[in-house]
Amino acid sequence: MAEARRAGAGRPSAPWWKGAVIYQVWPQSFMDSNGDGVGDLPGLAARLPHIAALGADAVWISPFYPSPMADFGYDVADHCDVDPAFGTLADFDALLARAHALGLRVILDMVWSHSSDRHPWFAESRASRTNPRADWYVWADARPDGSPPNNWQSVFGGPAWTWDARRGQYYFHNFLKAQPDLNLHHPAVRAAVLAIGRFWLARGVDGLRLDAITFALHDERLRNNPPAPVRPERPSRPFDFQTPRHTLSHPALPRLHAEIRGLLDSFPDRFALAEVVSPTPLSDMRRATAPGRLHSAYGFAFLRAPRLAPALVVEAMAGFPARSGVGWPSWAFSNHDAVRAVSRWAPPEARAPMARLLLALLVALRGTILLYQGEELGLPQAEVPFADLKDPEAIANWPLTLGRDGARTPMPWVAGAPHAGFTIGTPWLPIGEGHAALAADLQERDPESTLALARRLLALRRRHPALRLGRFVPLVADDTLLAFDRVRGRERLRCLFNLGEVPRRHALGTGAVLAAVNGAEPGFLPPRAALIAFAPGGEGQGEGAGQERCA
Repeated sequence: MAEARRAGAGRPSAPWWKGAVIYQVWPQSFMDSNGDGVGDLPGLAARLPHIAALGADAVWISPFYPSPMADFGYDVADHCDVDPAFGTLADFDALLARAHALGLRVILDMVWSHSSDRHPWFAESRASRTNPRADWYVWADARPDGSPPNNWQSVFGGPAWTWDARRGQYYFHNFLKAQPDLNLHHPAVRAAVLAIGRFWLARGVDGLRLDAITFALHDERLRNNPPAPVRPERPSRPFDFQTPRHTLSHPALPRLHAEIRGLLDSFPDRFALAEVVSPTPLSDMRRATAPGRLHSAYGFAFLRAPRLAPALVVEAMAGFPARSGVGWPSWAFSNHDAVRAVSRWAPPEARAPMARLLLALLVALRGTILLYQGEELGLPQAEVPFADLKDPEAIANWPLTLGRDGARTPMPWVAGAPHAGFTIGTPWLPIGEGHAALAADLQERDPESTLALARRLLALRRRHPALRLGRFVPLVADDTLLAFDRVRGRERLRCLFNLGEVPRRHALGTGAVLAAVNGAEPGFLPPRAALIAFAPGGEGQGEGAGQERCA
């Protein structure tokens, strides 16, 4: 059964990743197997059946490579090994085999825009100006007064340049000073990072997620970034005062994208997903996924939005019309870098219905969808006390930036167990308040739980080509009512959402109902309700329609 699923049995003829559901795991917080309080690869392998039963097509695993953990794995000291905190390469191989046996593809994070300052490459680069890796990172002389080469600011606060006495130069870092930027203009550096990808692809992984790829190339003339056109109301970092014209989305990025695609194409049936951080995310997503470049990209249109508005959804979908030459998008509402969507978009008393609504909306979007661990349980953002914070951004900018730890707290597996079944030790971050009441074991036994709904909705997406691959046809997008059709061949599905706090009646007709969430009915949507149905006269209404309904 699992092998048939990996081969795509019963699906439309398309690459496996197109319209797929990718489940993101933050490995430190998924499952601890040895009691040290940190999630690990054996723990993840033991919990893979949960992801498979959910109906996901693939699992994306955030970094588990050797790292000093200045930025919790995104400061990589060795790209081709496993940090002992997470296990061994043998543990990874066992995890990969287990995932494939369950019908799950595996996607790994590739952190190629920068490395740790403990990486052997950087140790050699900083040793002198003449060694073989002297130009593998971005170095520049001080200005005559000793100040940094230009005004570039780091994402995590403060100048993007740090003085290094050994070389008598500044080095550039878009993030922490412990994360020096690689010089990907250098052919040898590009060859080295592609070799990293080749190492993991040859090991059998199914895809690469490219972290911070829009930061991968810098302006070689080191020109100053201009000020932002609008001064931020409550800036928490100097980065917000600038337009990152010379540090983001370099004009030469398409060449790098094409080289990465060439690597992927040398292995059968593999996938490249770009993370696009940009002031113009839709255009940069399209640029990254143009013909001959990367397979898909996701941006922060939803991840940073303070409000879920119908116009936001329509604008995102309009950025990727179903026509030749336009790339394929991916969409996420939550991830390890953002406040969980249910907490951004709903007050505490409405977070349970909002979680169910968001699952229905995500499933109905055109593109590949990314589901972050805990969304299937309806987890809200955890409130982590300052004394327990680990995120360097949160610690530096407290309290204006609440940081990312609240989205990274451990998964609750067993409601009545210590630390909700995540570990028998002391967890590296505390279990979120109220999360144990949403534990997987409780929801597993409840056919009306958010977890049960998530499984039914993902199964619905799998069964209907219109949801997985169809065109997006907008119908209504006012202040709170969102309506659109998904169309594939002769199948036309109508998707209706009330994103507001008051009931909405509408005159949009529907055929047989496939999913009714939070009390939705044809013609009537309570607050935060969703309805997915055949459009009036739509194909396929008769066969199996009654059995497919999920409430």
